Formats: sequence, C-alpha cells, structure tokens
Amino acid sequence: VQLQACGGGLVQAGGSLRLSCVASGRTFSTYTVAWFRQAPGAEREFVGANFRGAYPTIPDSVKGRLTISRDNAKNTVYLQMNSLRPEDTAVYYCAASSTVISSNVASQTAYPYWGQGTEVTVSS
Repeated sequence: VQLQACGGGLVQAGGSLRLSCVASGRTFSTYTVAWFRQAPGAEREFVGANFRGAYPTIPDSVKGRLTISRDNAKNTVYLQMNSLRPEDTAVYYCAASSTVISSNVASQTAYPYWGQGTEVTVSS
C-alpha cells in the first residue's frame, strides 16, 4: 500500500483545512487508516483513525474539532480540521494497517504503511 497525504497549508487561527490520504497499490477498504502529527521539537502524536474502515476513533484532545471520513470509491481518507489553533501546527502523516486492533490503534508501531506527511501551519 502506498499512501499520499496532501491538503496542508497555511491557515489563520479559527480556520479549517481538509487533509486527504490517498491510497494506491491494493484495495484498502477494511484497513485502519490513522492520522498522526508531529510538531517541531515534539514527538509524533495520534490524532485519529478510521478503525477497520468503519469506526472513527478520535482522541479527546481534538474531539469536536477534528473528524475523519472515508470514501472507499476514491481510496481516500479525510481529516477535516476545524477551529484550528496555532498549537495544531505540525506535519500531518497518514498511516495504514490491516492488523491493528482497538488496543493499539493509537500506536505508531501498529502501522506498517506511511505517507510522506503534509505540513499544516496555523497563524495566530
């Protein structure tokens, strides 16, 4: 599976962006696709997943502002980000796995396939 993340850019605080993760290589409708982000000088953190192709999983830290959706016909998973804050500035990565389970959905090591990252900058 090859993943391509796109849609990042510069946005003012309070604005919105929609990131896309496009998969190619094989049908991945039942794969779990997750989004992680890494801010400068910080560790990579989990920001949500479309678990096993059907169940959005969003951590409390971003719940209400970030949502995940999926279009299997386009082999694409979206991360919609609203009410953006400067602290959302980071490189956002998508990752995919066919074997992740609920207990490790937020773990980077559970995902063998990664996109190249797309940069999001939120200005104050």
